Amino acid sequence: MAEPRTVRAPRGRTLSCKGWQQEAALRMLMNNLDPEVGERPDDLVVYGGSGKAARNWECFEAIVRSLRELEDDETLLVQSGKPVGVFRTHADAPRVLIANANLVPHWATADEFRRLEALGLTMFGQMTAGSWIYIGTQGILQGTYECFAAAARAHFGGSLQGRLVVTAGLGGMGGAQPLAATMNRAAFLAAEVDEARIDKRLATGYLDEKVGGLDAAIDRALALKANREPRSVGVVANAADLLARLLERGIVPDVLTDQTSAHDELNGYVPDGMTLAAAAALRANDPGRYKAEAYRTMAAHMRAMLELQRRGAVTFDYGNNLRGQALVAGVA
Repeated sequence: MAEPRTVRAPRGRTLSCKGWQQEAALRMLMNNLDPEVGERPDDLVVYGGSGKAARNWECFEAIVRSLRELEDDETLLVQSGKPVGVFRTHADAPRVLIANANLVPHWATADEFRRLEALGLTMFGQMTAGSWIYIGTQGILQGTYECFAAAARAHFGGSLQGRLVVTAGLGGMGGAQPLAATMNRAAFLAAEVDEARIDKRLATGYLDEKVGGLDAAIDRALALKANREPRSVGVVANAADLLARLLERGIVPDVLTDQTSAHDELNGYVPDGMTLAAAAALRANDPGRYKAEAYRTMAAHMRAMLELQRRGAVTFDYGNNLRGQALVAGVA
């Protein structure tokens, strides 16, 4: 069995494959799993909760071997992170064709997908993980900046200076939020359940400060807003807990959004009232209860967002299906 290892893409002008098209694909695959890029490279997870670059380490090694042996007139087929064939095509054909997580519609359910995933028969590739084109948080920074800029133009006269942006989720995608907000001159506060993700955003310059405790973090963000200082704060907390505390204190952010991994109630979103270790244990030992707890928390999370919206916050989700999940959980 192949073991996890540190992956770094070749650099410079020396080929490790038989042509530059193959080399480009190899370097993209490896760059996805570079510790400076991927979120959990030891697990082959690039971003998005469980978005992977290869199905398992044996498949990763097989893809690498295939790419290095691939001729300039051949095409490698990759099915959900596993190389399944090499065909002679022609020089102008694609060197690699990839299809990820495709199921016949009748069986295209989350439970069936997870059953097949557990058997090692498929994987979740997200958008750019399984296609080997993820480039880290920088890849979403412009889009996130433009989203906040649009909110500034629509609601605040073109600038977020002196405004407070509140959100949650500082992973591979959500980690762009603090820098995008401060580039729009906002004060920024985000909850993140995984302290390692906060530390990574600090180390890479996307986040300015980590503050311990909800009230201390809220107070710091309010001070930044009052001083019209574009600076970002992260706090180790569950999103639902942060929003509940804002409501208890009567604090309404100017902009409210969310980039938790709410699209995945089992492997992405973390229920409130438990540590990451406890969540991992519950997920492994009782996935049904875990999902029920995640849905309960998402319902509370969404109800808090709706109440803050009612009180005046400019509120929107960020394409993570939080609204759809909350609907499943009973939030009308």
